[in-house]
This record gives sequence, structure tokens and C-alpha cells, in this order.
Amino acid sequence: MIAPAEPALDQLELGVRTHAGAVLIGPAGVGKSTLVRVAAERLSAEFPRVDWIWATTSRRGVPFAAFGDLVTVPETGSTTVVLRAARDQLGDGRLLVVDDAHLLDPLSAALVYQLAAEGAVHLLVTASVADAPVPAEVTALWRDGLLARVDVQPPGHEDGRLRAQVGEFVATLPSPARQVLGFLTVWDPLSRADAEALAGPEAVRDALDCGAAVLAGDDVRPAHPLLLDAVRDALGGPELRRLRTAVVQRATASGQGVVARLRAASLAVDSDGAQALVDVCAAANEALRLGDLALSERLGRAALGRSPGLAARLTVGYALAWQGRGREADAVLAEIDPGSLTEDELLAWALPTAANQFWMLSEPERATAFLQATRGKMSSPSARVTLDALSATFTMNAGNLGRATELATEVLNSPDADDTAVGWAASAAALSAARSGRFDEVDALADRALSAGQPGLLRFTSGFGQTTALVMTGETQKALVLAQRLADLAQRHQPGRAIGEVLIADVLIAAGELPRAVSLLREAAAALAPTGYSWGPLAWMLLAQALGQLRQTVEAGKALSRAESRHGLKSMLFAPELALARAWTMVARRDTHGAVAASREAVRAAERGGQVAVALRAAREGIRVGDPRAAETLHRLTAEVDCAFGRAAAT
Repeated sequence: MIAPAEPALDQLELGVRTHAGAVLIGPAGVGKSTLVRVAAERLSAEFPRVDWIWATTSRRGVPFAAFGDLVTVPETGSTTVVLRAARDQLGDGRLLVVDDAHLLDPLSAALVYQLAAEGAVHLLVTASVADAPVPAEVTALWRDGLLARVDVQPPGHEDGRLRAQVGEFVATLPSPARQVLGFLTVWDPLSRADAEALAGPEAVRDALDCGAAVLAGDDVRPAHPLLLDAVRDALGGPELRRLRTAVVQRATASGQGVVARLRAASLAVDSDGAQALVDVCAAANEALRLGDLALSERLGRAALGRSPGLAARLTVGYALAWQGRGREADAVLAEIDPGSLTEDELLAWALPTAANQFWMLSEPERATAFLQATRGKMSSPSARVTLDALSATFTMNAGNLGRATELATEVLNSPDADDTAVGWAASAAALSAARSGRFDEVDALADRALSAGQPGLLRFTSGFGQTTALVMTGETQKALVLAQRLADLAQRHQPGRAIGEVLIADVLIAAGELPRAVSLLREAAAALAPTGYSWGPLAWMLLAQALGQLRQTVEAGKALSRAESRHGLKSMLFAPELALARAWTMVARRDTHGAVAASREAVRAAERGGQVAVALRAAREGIRVGDPRAAETLHRLTAEVDCAFGRAAAT
């Protein structure tokens, strides 16, 4: 609804009382901040405390920067760990006001969404949605029904006229006041001490007295973000660089904590205040740990431009590969001379190189040969065990569950296995156990993988094992809850969110909820398409299955074609799913003979790879597509795998 001021206030208060909060949406300069301030004052007595988050352009490129004053980001731990720690610090039922949420960095936006979804705080949010891209987590706040949406658009408001008036105001400001705003364009807010050290006490007083800046506690902020836009437009590149250099020198001297270090490093890249190379590399790694791949790549490339060292090259390689840019990652990693490396360095280089070759470049044979050749150069038992753990994952993806289980078991029994090795091996073992029908082993293996702090996206591998086991043991609802939780942990960051949605869709297909599965799979498949993850082909396979069952012939055929074109050795684990995609596409085309043949191939492919549980599920599908021999196959397989799914299908 479009509301004038007083009704808007009522709508905001109602939203806080009936939802997780309310969001006020409108163009810049219409008084959104003033309205939510009044609403917060009216509501303050109902909450233990009220805190403000000001999202700014200068903070947008740094993870958790908007929450830098309220949350202490741990020095270790993945994005999920950091988000959970932040939620624990904030989730006391307070009222949190988030101003200009469209300017939030992605991880701050993810935290806001998580706080709203869990009901850990109540929120008052302002946002402008017309001028720039808005983080998906922010738009999801009202699209998912978490926040009540209130729109404001005063009659006669014109963006162009307003910006012209702001430009005129800035032009009439005393030079010292404009200088304060200049520093705020690169670091907003500034503590009063920093602002006075940079611009001088008199300049800060001038800026405050003439209304160009305001005090928020001990911080100096612009009176309105539009003032900074006008100043930024008037400043030339050299002047902005000078301002950044001055701020970097001050920030480096006074900054504490992960967020402050990342902000200073990010600003230094475009200034003349070069940081020590070791600090830039450390910041690039911190950004990688927090999942900000763009910032990690930017900082890592800045470090490489100064010295082509191993540490920076590995960071850039990981950042590129995890963005799905496999060719670029391979080129960066290939610049390293393995003959010049120590054994520890060789291991650190070999792991991302092999993983990138296997998944992102779709060259599994090359990756496997490279891994074995590297293992032959290792004398350290720990290094060999770590390479064996990655080899177990490769072997599982290639469809050889028996050998994958052997390798993973050897790693997990080894006293030389570090957390990285345990993460790879236990994840592969969990999924292999589930697809092989050893359901009672899955949870313990998944828990071991999780406790090892498994890197990257491996939690979805072990999680897929758990959801598979739950479906087969008749606990479909539990499987759905677990899959949803895994997707939620990824927030809306890709490709994690898409992989989580593939897991949800797999459970939904088993439960017969096909339209919902199709909706999830369309988006997931599109998100995974630019990457090399084997989850991408699986998404197309499952989409073809669901569309075929819905008799959407043309769409099922397109999804099947995409699955077939992307399938290879790296996704051979999912060969049974591809055969079932063919079967259901044939059903949609009314080709019963082709459907029966494809469903039988699904059973054979599963049994060849030792995937007895998957074979059982394929046999059930065989009955559904009209295979007269499928019931006999089903009864034979239920003798090998006694589970609720098989018993229900046999009945």
C-alpha cells in the first residue's frame, strides 16, 4: 500500500506486532529514516533495547561491515559459524532498525534475513528498490512474508529535482564542511576522533553546524546519503584516491577486528596507501573464509600484482573456482612451479588444482591422474591421507561406491588424518553408505564430517546421504526438514542455496509433490549451470523426471537434453537418475517401450555401482512406468535392503 506519514506509522507499528517487523519502501529523500525513527521511539518501551544499523555505499563491499559496531566477527570459522555467532550475539528479542537496507553487503543482508526468519529480533527496515540492485535476502524479507511492506511515495516527488537541490546545497557549503563529506564518501561513518584527525576539529564543527553532517553517538555521519552522492560526483579520481589514502592510513593505525581489517584492505587497493603484502594476503584469506569470493579475488589479485607468491595465488584460485570460473582458476594455479614447492606447499597447491580440474573443468580423468602422480611425490603420511580423502570423493562421484568406501574408511581409520581429510572422507562415506543401503551408518559419518569443519559445500554431500537414508527408511517429512535446513544455512548465496534446493526437490519427488519440486529445480538448475559442480547435471535429471511425471513433454525433453549434455564421469554417481529422467520423458511422449527400457537401465546402472538403495527406488519407478518385470526386481532388491520404502513399494 502507498501511505502518507501518519497511516504509514500505524502500518509500521502493526507490522512489528504481527510479523517479524515492517519494511518502509520508497525513493531517496522522502523521509523514510524519519518515519522509522518515530516508529522506533513509539515502540521502544516494548523491547529490551533498540539498535540501529546504517547501511552505506562505502560499507557495501565488505562482509558484515554494516554490523561492525554490534557484532564481533570470530577470527576463525566458516560463514555458517559466523552467522550463527552473530545471531547468538543479537538474538535477544531487541528491536533492530536497518536503514537503507538496499545498501547492505550480502552477508549482512543474510544475517538480517536469518534474524527475521528465526524471530530472533523484531525489525524496522527502510529500502529503496528502484535505483540499484537489491540483495536477494532483502527483497525476500517481504516476498517471503516475514516483514509487512509499507510503500511511501509523496505526491509531486521527483528524484531529478531533489538531486539537483542537493547538488546546489553541497555547492554552497563551506570548503571545510565539503571536505568532511569527502572523507565520508570513502568511510561512512567516521568516529568523531577520526574525522577530526583527518579534516580538523573546525571542519567537523562547520559540517555539523551547517547541517551537512550529524552525530550518531560518537560517530559523524552525513545528514543524508544523497549529500555523499553529490560530493562523490563532484570529486575527481585523483582527489578520491587522496582521500582514500588518508583514511587508509588512519584506519590501519586504529582499526581492530576482522571487519575493520577488511574495510581497510579493500580501501587500500584503490589508494596510494599500500598495506604490507602479508596483510593484504591475510585479508584476502579472511574474505575467502567468510564466503565473499568477489572481495577475496580482488584483494588476492592486488597481492599478486605486487608479488606472485603461492599464498595469494592459491587464494585467487579458490575464489575463482568457487565462482565457477574454472578456466581462470586453472590459469592462475598453473603459474606455480610444483618443483619449487616444499611438500606442504605442494599439498596446498594440489588440492584446489585437482578439485578444479575434476569439477569446474570437467576433466575427471586428468584430475585423477594428477592426484595419483602428486601422491607419489609425498613422503608425509598425513599428506598422502589427505590426497586419498579427495580421491575417495572423486571415486564416489565417478560411480564406484565400493572403492570410494574402501578409500574413505582407510582415511577415517588413519591416525594421520587431519580435519580436511576427515571432512572429505566422511562426507563421501556418508553418501556412499546411504546409496548402498547401509542406512544405519549414515548419521555417524555425517556427524563426523560436520565436526571436522568440512570445507566448502561438503555439508551437502553428507546431507544428501542423510536425506536419502530418511526417505528410504520411511521418514520423508524428517528428510524434508533436514534438506530445508541445509538450504537455509546457505541463505541465498549461490551455489549453496541451489544445491540445498536440489536436495529438497529430491525429497519432494519421492513424496509426489511434483509442482513444488519443478519450481525449485528450475531456479536451481539455472543457478548451477555456469558452475562445474556435479549437482548441476543432477538438477536437470530431477527436473526431467518431475516434468515427465507431470506429462509436460516438451519441457521434460529440454531438461533431459541439458542433463545428457552435462553428464560425464564426474557425475556418473547419478547415472541411475539420468536413466529415470529418460524413462519419465518417454512416458510423457507415450513411448512405453522406451520408458520400460530406460527404467531397467536405471536399475542396472545402480547395481553396477553398488547403489542398491537407488536400484530399489528405480525398481519402484519401473512399476510406475509399466515394466511388467519390475515387481520381480523390486522383491529381489528388498531381500538385499530391508527398509520401509521397499516394503511399502512391494505392498
